[in-house]
Amino acid sequence: MARINLLPWREQQREERKQRFLVSLGGVAVVAVGLLFLADQYFTHAIEQQNARNDFVRKEIAVLDTRIAEIKELRERRQQLLERMKIIQDLQGNRPIIGRVFDQLVRTLPDGVYFTGLKMTGKNIAIVGAAESNNRVSNLMRNLDGSDWLDAPNLNEVKAVTAGAVDQENVFQLTVQQTQPAAAVEGDKP
Repeated sequence: MARINLLPWREQQREERKQRFLVSLGGVAVVAVGLLFLADQYFTHAIEQQNARNDFVRKEIAVLDTRIAEIKELRERRQQLLERMKIIQDLQGNRPIIGRVFDQLVRTLPDGVYFTGLKMTGKNIAIVGAAESNNRVSNLMRNLDGSDWLDAPNLNEVKAVTAGAVDQENVFQLTVQQTQPAAAVEGDKP
């Protein structure tokens, strides 16, 4: 006898295909979710690593900024020290010159004249003094003009002041410039 299968085999085959499709679809979905999870973990790890590198770079930049500030401060301090050393060297070099200028002021002072004040600003010397007469002030001006260490005397003011019934003195103000003789300048050079 012939075997006849009256069961709905096509529907069963369809159900089997549908189940295989759903299993395949589920497998693909699980693999896709797994891949998305792995990609997310990879990018999260990469971002964390980059943030760690950025933090390290920021810290190093901060350290370098403090070092740069220290270097600037040291350079400023060095410059100040160099300026102080230059001032001290200038003062040491000018010390004998000042002595000679004072010596010349004493040598040019005629009898009957005295100084009451001296003020030196740069190369200019302001002199305040008193004399017995105007002729003595004129002698002082000639002596200052003839000095090798002093130059260009300029009389600013002369006043006659009576101190008593007999005594009269002339108070004067003058300026003179400090110079160096040509022989002294050439002798200083090596």
